[in-house]
Amino acid sequence: MNRVLGRYSEYVYAILRIVVGFLFVLHGTVKLFGVPILASGPIGALGTTAAVIELVAGLLIVFGFFASFAAFLASGEMAVAYFITHFKSEAPLPIQNGGELAVLYCFIFLYIAAKGSGVWSIDSLRGAPVAKL
Repeated sequence: MNRVLGRYSEYVYAILRIVVGFLFVLHGTVKLFGVPILASGPIGALGTTAAVIELVAGLLIVFGFFASFAAFLASGEMAVAYFITHFKSEAPLPIQNGGELAVLYCFIFLYIAAKGSGVWSIDSLRGAPVAKL
């Protein structure tokens, strides 16, 4: 399979970065603006901070502009979200406490932070160094 897909790995990574970033943006827009679906209710100061991080970091990741920094921040937000919202001593596993999405986002963003913006990014157009794993 590596012979077939391996030569496209940079483009597959770019698609991953763009799609995950876009999905993260949607989390922010729902919390801040009720778009594309209505939010469940008031989100408070912590929720507003999280929504702004989701919106801004998600857009930076989508466009590949300082994506490493944005993804590192987003990874941290998702780690905090997991431990504040989902982790319970009586249900410590993500599958038990509904935190799978937070954990998945956390580690995908950590990977993006390590790998960098890659191809199809503003960083590649401006000649910024692209991290290689």
